[in-house]
Amino acid sequence: MKQIIQSFKTGETKLEEVPAPQVKRGCLLIRTSKSLVSLGTERMLVEFGKSNYLQKAKQQPDKVKQVLDKIKTDGLKPTVEAVFNKLGEPIPLGYCNVGEVIAVGEGVSGFEVGDRVASNGAHAEFVCVPKNLVAHIPDNVSDEEAAFTVVGSIGLQGIRLLNPTLGETVVVIGLGLIGLLTAQLLKANGCRVIGSDLDEEKLALAEKWGIVPFNSGKGDVVKFVEEQTGGVGADGVVITASAQTDAIISQAARMSRKRGKIVLVGVIGLNISRAEFYDKELTFQVSCSYGPGRYDDNYEQKGIDYPLPFVRWTEQRNFESVLYSISSGALHVKEMITEVVPLDEYKKIYGDIGSHRSIASIISYDSGEK
Repeated sequence: MKQIIQSFKTGETKLEEVPAPQVKRGCLLIRTSKSLVSLGTERMLVEFGKSNYLQKAKQQPDKVKQVLDKIKTDGLKPTVEAVFNKLGEPIPLGYCNVGEVIAVGEGVSGFEVGDRVASNGAHAEFVCVPKNLVAHIPDNVSDEEAAFTVVGSIGLQGIRLLNPTLGETVVVIGLGLIGLLTAQLLKANGCRVIGSDLDEEKLALAEKWGIVPFNSGKGDVVKFVEEQTGGVGADGVVITASAQTDAIISQAARMSRKRGKIVLVGVIGLNISRAEFYDKELTFQVSCSYGPGRYDDNYEQKGIDYPLPFVRWTEQRNFESVLYSISSGALHVKEMITEVVPLDEYKKIYGDIGSHRSIASIISYDSGEK
């Protein structure tokens, strides 16, 4: 089968011919029809792969410290060999997959061969995914729309941590793919939403959905939020931007009301001013991916679910919530699709991903999808 992989050694993004996976216990084998490119996350991986060793080290100072510690314990030569071996391992790209179940692993219930499902599978013709990372697609949701399930869950988890109430004003900083989804979900939750970005096209799209737009490159976003809230400030701020600057977290603090909440979904500089947070007693939290269960092997790999009365929202239940929002018309995703590209033409997306202007790029697989 064909799969898109990223080499950290050569910097190449390649479409490789690799063995197709076999269904495993607790998993579903899925034939892919569509997959969504998460331009923010995948851009970082591709650009990291293309950078030289010094640039890689500067981007991951925590890993440099681990290497130095390993040199002290294991010696220079074994450490160097281990580092180069690690960089030589290509990684699969993608985590927003849609397709049809073609095999059900032992111990899996609730799924059948022929089911249309969304999962966090990679950009590959076939994927084998643990059952807790798969969700059924409603009949009135197309494969292209369902491809937004996982990336939508990232924004939704940030909202769940913020826990806004009806009528509150929430600012979304960064109206990329996740930011536009987050803003819409907040709107559906009864919030007054202000969206801040530099891109006029994204701001116009947000305004169409009832979100108050502001171009942060043309004015003072903190002053704008104060004016929009009668001097009170935002009840909550969700940061979905990706930028290596400390200015964004400072802006978020200054635009917040006293005892407001800030949730980070994106990737930004985090040199926080104590005074800005202290004076207002602000709450700051970093959101972890798709929700409870993420990076827990018992949940993800072994299929042990968290009991719903005690953990209402998990990764899978967030997936289902996003799909329901699309199905009910509360979440609009079709207008975000900039391009649909056949798998063999993947370089149209990845060839110059650093300057790609797409909001949502979808890869299409020849599988007769809905």
